[in-house]
Amino acid sequence: MFAVWMMFGILQKPIRAELHLSEEQYSWILAAAILNGSLWRLPAGMITDRIGGRKVMTVLLLASAVPAYLVSQAHSYGLLLLLAFLVGFAGNSFSVGIAWNSAWFTRGRQGFALGVFGAGNVGASVTKFIGPPLVATTAGATYLGVVQGGWRLVPVIYAVLLVVLAAVTWFGTPSRDRMPGASKPLGEMLAPLRQVRVWRFSLYYVSVFGAYVALSSTLPNYYMDTFGVSLGTAGLLTALFIFPASLLRPVGGWFSDRFGARKAMYGTFWVMLATTGLLMMPNGHLVVSHPDGQQTEHLAYAISIVPFTIVVFLLGCAMGVGKAAVYKHIPEYFPDNVGSVGGLVGMLGGLGGFFLPPLFSYSKAWSGFPSSTFFVLFLLTAVCLIWMHLTIVRMLHRESPHLADRFDRAHPEPAVTRA
Repeated sequence: MFAVWMMFGILQKPIRAELHLSEEQYSWILAAAILNGSLWRLPAGMITDRIGGRKVMTVLLLASAVPAYLVSQAHSYGLLLLLAFLVGFAGNSFSVGIAWNSAWFTRGRQGFALGVFGAGNVGASVTKFIGPPLVATTAGATYLGVVQGGWRLVPVIYAVLLVVLAAVTWFGTPSRDRMPGASKPLGEMLAPLRQVRVWRFSLYYVSVFGAYVALSSTLPNYYMDTFGVSLGTAGLLTALFIFPASLLRPVGGWFSDRFGARKAMYGTFWVMLATTGLLMMPNGHLVVSHPDGQQTEHLAYAISIVPFTIVVFLLGCAMGVGKAAVYKHIPEYFPDNVGSVGGLVGMLGGLGGFFLPPLFSYSKAWSGFPSSTFFVLFLLTAVCLIWMHLTIVRMLHRESPHLADRFDRAHPEPAVTRA
């Protein structure tokens, strides 16, 4: 489902070429998919707590398959924008899976279990691998008389896979599901959302997940425009960011179980500041004067493609650990409301991914530097780190000094209420 949600990133060049779209126009296609993949995370998580993940996940799979197929039939910008929005429905599967997994695992194993589930984010790299070869080898072909080749074949393949996975989910998971919120009133499920802590966790998730989603969609085009590589190479290089940002979630979950989510978040934000600080170094134009008096203009990069890719890889590592650490907080602080709290955190994190691609495009147009993308992420990370640090300092040293060691433990004990 994550592969379906993120498929428009690598398909940008062929779609723009066929439909004659500008980069700013296409950024709204990316944003539309991300938007709908975020809007329903809160209700989806709550419904999962109430009726079980098996039913909700099956419905999501089938509901995503229809617009995925119809994308292959789109021939206008307006229709593609609408279908991209509907395809984004697949992104809401994350909050469903978080609530579903939390119901099946004990507290001491939830960090690792949620990390393993979250490693499914690696699906964002699937299209990066299969997309370019499919586009190149099937362009101009027609299958079964109705399915066109090229970029249009990709959403058809995904539609078929979604239907298959819906059947596997329905028939291959326990029919008697766990529903921790089955008898809980709606008001009680929403009550934790009044706490500022929930919104702070949401901002963290914008930084580690919303930014991950945005970069997964925009990095292929960044590589092609900035370094002049082919579509296939751009997909492979983007996968070097996606893999650690996804597959290290279990590691982040294990670390949070073992040493505490707070330490994982500190490490995440410091690494993200360092990497985005390097990546935001401005690129520009270099005018070269030749002996014959002529001048030629060349793009000059503050960082070449190899170190750029290495630093982006490290950024992905930090995000992978951070995504797991954010969600480790939720069952610790809100064990009876994972669906609603996890849904809100996921929703706002995904909405960050909705706003960031257009922000990247417009900041680039305003500044003239592609690297302004990473300046935006640097500022976002700095805000998260400062807010987290000030909150912890205030909590431990002014308001609740007796809780100091509690927040350093992997499994915090309930706070003692003092009269």
